[in-house]
Amino acid sequence: MVDLLKRWLGSTRREWATARFLVVGDLMLDRYLWGDVARISPEAPVPVVRLTSQTERCGGAANVALNLAGLGLRVAVAGFVGTDPAGDTLVKLLADSGVEVGGVVRVSERATITKTRVIGGHQQMLRIDAEHDQPVTLDELHRLEAAVWQELALRPSAVVLSDYAKGALAPEICAGLIREARRSAVPVFVDPKGHDWDKYAGATGMTPNRAELALACGLPGASFAELLEAGQRLREDLGLDFIAVTRGEEGISLIRSSGVSHSPAVAKSVFDVSGAGDTVIAVTAAGVVAGVDVLESIHVANVAAGIVIGKIGTAPIERDELLQALSTERTLEQAHKICDIEEALRRVERWRASGERVVFTNGCFDLIHLGHVTFLERARREGDRLVVGVNSDRSVRSLKGPCRPIIPAEERARVLAALECVDGVVIFDQDTPLDLVQRLRPEVLAKGANCCEDEVIGAGEIRAWNGRVCLIPLVPGYSSRRILERIEAVRSGNS
Repeated sequence: MVDLLKRWLGSTRREWATARFLVVGDLMLDRYLWGDVARISPEAPVPVVRLTSQTERCGGAANVALNLAGLGLRVAVAGFVGTDPAGDTLVKLLADSGVEVGGVVRVSERATITKTRVIGGHQQMLRIDAEHDQPVTLDELHRLEAAVWQELALRPSAVVLSDYAKGALAPEICAGLIREARRSAVPVFVDPKGHDWDKYAGATGMTPNRAELALACGLPGASFAELLEAGQRLREDLGLDFIAVTRGEEGISLIRSSGVSHSPAVAKSVFDVSGAGDTVIAVTAAGVVAGVDVLESIHVANVAAGIVIGKIGTAPIERDELLQALSTERTLEQAHKICDIEEALRRVERWRASGERVVFTNGCFDLIHLGHVTFLERARREGDRLVVGVNSDRSVRSLKGPCRPIIPAEERARVLAALECVDGVVIFDQDTPLDLVQRLRPEVLAKGANCCEDEVIGAGEIRAWNGRVCLIPLVPGYSSRRILERIEAVRSGNS
């Protein structure tokens, strides 16, 4: 994968400077009652929570808006709140975070949706939901529709629909909004709810969880493979560019016309999954609008979700903590490139499923120098992924004598993994890489142009499956042997 942190920093800084997002959906207030649990009630077998503090946070579509604002984006929100103290609190929380609230419709006939969670220590003990059960009236829908159309007239860079099935995103609102937005070439991203997704037809992309996709496809008991096939058909029927299926600890699966791709979860600890879906839709939309590929945006959204579920309570992502996490992940990902042959085979299979061509090369790479780096960069340009086979210490001794290698195999592999052009590193113990070539079956076998094609180990095999050998010119004057000679000269005082 390209340097994701560099792309995220570069693309988002340019594109977000003028971007404005519109979030439409079900606005909620999340209230938290914090306390300690020291005993069980004598009145019933329930814990007694001794209240120590109370906080209010944005929930539902309001949390989506706060996630976008936390990334440094300009964002407006539209939805219903009551004319009650909870509504006052929610609007103030949004405005204090820089969210434009001109699209918020105050209705006296219904209370602001409020979810109150009782937290004892780090454990959620109880949740109390306060909301109006009656359907949204036609007059209320007309008022919200007018507010949304007024916001659309300001030409937002993207629209995010956050549906919690509380009435704000009625079919007529969704259909008209998507139609008008797409007519103006404004992408629409949806976090859906319910079994009928026809109202989302024509949107750009959706981020359901696995259960929501199964419900929409009418396959509650299906295997995930069956669900992906049904999701692909549903994506085509609705005219969507993509469906990103959030799968908890299994990560996110991206369904698009080119096939299915997977991004693994990155959370290290889970305290509260509240709001994780809000973070995923917000970060995905922000990335795509900035011109970052949707798969890379999904990956960043995965990182962001891993941050917020490590917190207690609903909490939006912040730009600085996301960039810090991406920077840390970048370092971890470099080490993750080093793998055994079985893991390399699994990765190659995933890459090929996405239509990517694999380049393979090998060497001892003892005392890595400019010639090595230039060769690997040029080899990477011959395909989409570069896998490097590294001779083990025993293998190097067999080839170069008892005094080599200078650098142990694990350290040589780690340095190679730090190169941006390298996607995978496999240490092999044989004297030749023939077994690796036969098992990986790369599309391209890259070697230095200091030998002819027929001398390349694996050349015949790769031609048998219609691959090709690529001979890459070496940088003159660079070799491990020459470096060792210079070191010896310095030591003997002859330099």
